[in-house]
Amino acid sequence: MPDVRSNLDGLVTALKSAGEPTRLRLLALLASGEATVKDLTEVLAQSQPRVSRHLKLLTEAGLIARLPEGSWAYYRLAEEGAGAATVRALLDRLDLDDPVLVRDRQRLDALKAAHAADAQAYFAANAAGWDRLRSLHVPEAAVEAAIREAVGSRPIHALLDIGTGTGRILTLLADRYTRAVGVDMSHDMLSVARANLAAAGLDNAHVRQGDVTALSVGTGAFDVVVIHQVLHYLDDPARAIREAARAVAPGGRLLIVDFAPHGLEFLRTEHAHRRLGFGHEQMRAWIEAAGLDLDLVRDLPAETSAEERLTVTVWLAADRRIQMADEPRLLQSA
Repeated sequence: MPDVRSNLDGLVTALKSAGEPTRLRLLALLASGEATVKDLTEVLAQSQPRVSRHLKLLTEAGLIARLPEGSWAYYRLAEEGAGAATVRALLDRLDLDDPVLVRDRQRLDALKAAHAADAQAYFAANAAGWDRLRSLHVPEAAVEAAIREAVGSRPIHALLDIGTGTGRILTLLADRYTRAVGVDMSHDMLSVARANLAAAGLDNAHVRQGDVTALSVGTGAFDVVVIHQVLHYLDDPARAIREAARAVAPGGRLLIVDFAPHGLEFLRTEHAHRRLGFGHEQMRAWIEAAGLDLDLVRDLPAETSAEERLTVTVWLAADRRIQMADEPRLLQSA
């Protein structure tokens, strides 16, 4: 285990940085996941310069990390080093039932619910033409070929498609699985998915409404779990990956498809994107933190020289536990 003890000066700096009511409130809020300056400003009802100053001090002390993303920046608690150990110790001593902290969490939850509602409204407005909208950004035929190649020809007993949308993944991989479940938050998208599954004659796949960050499916129930073009809509992608990993069976695989980092801000303002893509190392860290090993990374650049273009990345992760031949599946819980 690495030595994460602070030297005297470093510990004093960290304690001084955290030793202020607003900064302690910020640390408590970030314990619930990543957030932007705008989000934190709304929760604390303080000016953006003031909140930014507090965040800067906490960052310099190594208690939190700043993650630039286009014109935005996300903040999260430090995950390694002496700063991470210090902030964990501080939060362990904090009374999370304090009325101020409870009110802060309630405001943050309401704000995240509003973000989710914005995405839901976007999905509802675009459900019928969602596949067409995707084709404007990336060559879907190339992406689908890469998905099938990554999954391979090994038979799949049970497949889970998280954020199933129109159900395209369920139809694309229909020849590979015995049974499949698609989960999505949007009623409109699920209506489209059900229509598509019926049109394809697939009675071994079904869809249901569910939260991608709190899946109501069996633990270790699926040979393959897919998250296709979902993470960039979420405030907390790492949480969704952890939930997906929980559903992966011993020896199973997790397939993630999303955009590489880009600077197309209009996707945020016009298409409800919360994240402007994900880098290889960031995704590797999230996958490994979820207890899986990253096996494959493949970038698919856009087939255009236009300035506004996107690269799609395919990440394939594996669970190294061995599935016993007679071990029962948990699909009945799904």
